[in-house]
Amino acid sequence: MPNLPASRLPFLDHVYARVEWLAYPLVRLVTGAFLMPHGAQKLFGLWGGDINATAAGFAKLGLIPALPLAYLVGSVEFFGGLCIALGVFTRPAALAAAVLLGVAAFAVHLPNGFFWTARGLEYPLMWMALCIACMFRGSGPLSIDAARGRDA
Repeated sequence: MPNLPASRLPFLDHVYARVEWLAYPLVRLVTGAFLMPHGAQKLFGLWGGDINATAAGFAKLGLIPALPLAYLVGSVEFFGGLCIALGVFTRPAALAAAVLLGVAAFAVHLPNGFFWTARGLEYPLMWMALCIACMFRGSGPLSIDAARGRDA
């Protein structure tokens, strides 16, 4: 373990040492789980979603063929998010999600500026960075892949 700077709250060092192994599984779980509702909205019409409306929006942006792309995006968000959250095939799922979020950030949200309050690229860029981190790290502990003895 690398030498870490002294803790500002040394009386909590024993707590941190016992739970730090949970940090990455938490990041992976939240990253995947937060992608899933976006896919469920598109694919299953939940929370007012509609795949045809999504496709129409894609077509307005020049993303063609719009309907197949809408299904692809919804699938990456829902099923890819599920894979990331559970830690199975994490690297390919995270790569697919990172590409999707990169397109969302730069093709859709960039014209609105940086801040999410103006629908800028801040939010998709943050989730893209988290997906890239998951891609680099893989499934890690507390994952289906770890239980199977492999990391994908």
